[in-house]
Amino acid sequence: MLALVKANVLVLGCGGRNKALKALPIRVLYVETGLEAGRSLKNESVDGVISLWKLPDAPAGKFLRNLRLAKPHLPIIALVDANNTEQEISARSVGVTAVLNNDVDDEILKRTVSEIFGLNDTKEIQKLCAIADD
Repeated sequence: MLALVKANVLVLGCGGRNKALKALPIRVLYVETGLEAGRSLKNESVDGVISLWKLPDAPAGKFLRNLRLAKPHLPIIALVDANNTEQEISARSVGVTAVLNNDVDDEILKRTVSEIFGLNDTKEIQKLCAIADD
């Protein structure tokens, strides 16, 4: 199997989105808590983060606030509860790269990830991923 990887992405608390992310040339590191994410950030080369705003061990965006302070240039996509303007405003005030509702359509998630991580040639990516799956 051929695997083309253009970015290593740490994904926190959104393991159910693996179908959408699998279609992209990224290596996904799934974790469920901020503690696990902290370990992964120490041990892995990470090009960006996709995270729920509200994690079991880091409510109210605590993990993303700390991550932004520690790594100010790391691209971060925050997934907030649908129709929760307070979470959206808080996420934007932290300075995350993008904010999406956690029930966003898979196509929008894929386009956002592609744009933020510089995977813009999606047709070529889809061809390569199709070849890799064969």
